[in-house]
Amino acid sequence: MSEIIAIYPGSFDPLTNGHVDIIQRGSRLFDRIVVGVLVNLEKSPLFTVPERVEIARGVFRGWTNVEVDTFDGLLVDYARSKRASVIVRGLRAISDFEFEMQMALMNRRLSPEVETVFMMPAEPYTYVSSRLVKEVVALGGSVTGLVPDVVEERLRQKKNARETMRA
Repeated sequence: MSEIIAIYPGSFDPLTNGHVDIIQRGSRLFDRIVVGVLVNLEKSPLFTVPERVEIARGVFRGWTNVEVDTFDGLLVDYARSKRASVIVRGLRAISDFEFEMQMALMNRRLSPEVETVFMMPAEPYTYVSSRLVKEVVALGGSVTGLVPDVVEERLRQKKNARETMRA
């Protein structure tokens, strides 16, 4: 029987504990899970792609069946290149569902052999998004427990660097 490889795509700007929860549980369901950091030149992320990859690789160091990689272009083409048969997507709330369903149906049309699996994060992370985390940090709030420690430290460093540049 062949290895079941899953892709968990996203910008991960920054990686949250909700992402980590889904990756951890996905790593128990699939033989291998690839965290695919999306390269999107149209967005202005807080962290560069190399920074996001470095952070994720640090968080998942020692997890033998979790790989961190980057991609651009069509997700199904990337999945095919990694021999993945599953795309993992997180659903936090009903508001996520409509967009995610459209994407899953388009991906199925483009590549019927790749299935999309939706996973909900653990309850404490259902309201956590990368956008909210960045906003809380920018306004001086604490994100302890919402992101891995390394992410919290890197967010603090980014905030301090920006404040220093403004001064």
